[in-house]
Amino acid sequence: MSLFPDTMLLIDGELRIAEGGATYPDISPWDGTEIGRAADASAADLDKAIAAARKAFDDTDWSRDHAGRLTVLRRYANIIKANRDRFAELARHEQGAAGGAVYGPACDAPLGMLDFTLELADSYEWEEDLGVGEMFGFKSRRKVWKEAAGVVAAITPWNMPTQINLAKMFPALAAGCTVILKAAPDTPMLAALLGELAVEAGLPAGVLNVITSSSNAEIGEALVKDPRVDIISFTGSTGVGKRIMANASDRVAKVFLELGGKSASIILDDVDVAAAAARGAGSLYHAGQGCAAITRILVPKSRYEEAVAGLKAAFESVQYGDLDSPMQVMGPLISEKQRERVLGYIEIGKAEGARLVTGGGVPAHTDKGGFFVEPTVFADVTNDMRIAREEIFGPVLVLIPYEDDEDAIRIANDSPYGLSGAVNSASPERALKVARRIRSGTFSINGGLYYGGDAPFGGYKQSGIGREMGVAGFEEYLETKTVAMPEV
Repeated sequence: MSLFPDTMLLIDGELRIAEGGATYPDISPWDGTEIGRAADASAADLDKAIAAARKAFDDTDWSRDHAGRLTVLRRYANIIKANRDRFAELARHEQGAAGGAVYGPACDAPLGMLDFTLELADSYEWEEDLGVGEMFGFKSRRKVWKEAAGVVAAITPWNMPTQINLAKMFPALAAGCTVILKAAPDTPMLAALLGELAVEAGLPAGVLNVITSSSNAEIGEALVKDPRVDIISFTGSTGVGKRIMANASDRVAKVFLELGGKSASIILDDVDVAAAAARGAGSLYHAGQGCAAITRILVPKSRYEEAVAGLKAAFESVQYGDLDSPMQVMGPLISEKQRERVLGYIEIGKAEGARLVTGGGVPAHTDKGGFFVEPTVFADVTNDMRIAREEIFGPVLVLIPYEDDEDAIRIANDSPYGLSGAVNSASPERALKVARRIRSGTFSINGGLYYGGDAPFGGYKQSGIGREMGVAGFEEYLETKTVAMPEV
């Protein structure tokens, strides 16, 4: 008997089975067992979902009725929050979130951010009066209107599905868009639950559609290429993001991309280097499966071995592998495929000549078939190594030595990515100087936390285009229209 009931698609306001009753197994990362079956949408199912979203945007007043929309979305938000325990259980069993991770971005944090979006939409200035302007001797009164941008394809990953599902669909809906939420194949149930609760909340037909499918490429590509879709909001790998950009360019569709990262933490020489390095164990949250996770630690050459010792002790002290422990934040990797990928990078690091300080294998104490990799630290890493340049997406961290502040800044910026980063210094002024020089979309100074519903999140360079959350994230789903009429 499955742990969870089979899921359904949400299309045009109705919960439906997939074409032909097709389903596929949802596998637990903790032990590799089937926890339930998800609806396996076909191309025909996707076509119906897109048609429903298009009709709801074009033929109803959803995009224009700000007050009515907010009433429905407030009810929906309250129902989502009331089902917190269901989201938490799915996060643990489907996503592989450890008990302690559930209290953060895996569940509680994104549910707590819904109110920010609703309050922003309620107070947002949808119209701006530019006053009277004169051009060519003719006076006109000008206004700027903010309008919903259209049908949104929200394509989400498996690492933090509740966070990213809500960070895309809720601002889009609040802005007046209609949405097709396409879940990652590995985490269909968390998305399907949002569809179920949307029906309970009475969202109008077609406003939100939820698609789950075992075929990431086929369904995702069809969604991206469909001319009825106005905006593509994607979070995932940089390689897939590039393909989406190429496909969307044919019709100049609006694209938001939140992609990979290889973020560096700079430890300056005026702090307790061992203690600062030990805080790098925070990168083990959700087994390192976070795009903004710190994966490079930059340390002064003169105090390098202090950092190696501090980080080794911290990584070896991290407890993991207990599904029920509320104190653990590191769980398994999402799948056997992902584990093999991470283990492959560990072998690459060894072959490149990096020193394996700790970890590097499959832990013996997690013997129930889960997809675990030991917390792993490499030292003697240079920034041209693949393990220093490519996103591994697992519990692997590298230590890189530097000469002085300028060298540290150079190394941190020497990356195709620019999603996040950090600096540790006893001098706030010195830390701020470093922070201003790093090209990344988010940054932490002396442990400061930038994550929040009101804080824009996104990256520079190949880490993406646009921002999620905050006012900037809300405005990704709006268009700007300037209108003028004669002033008499």
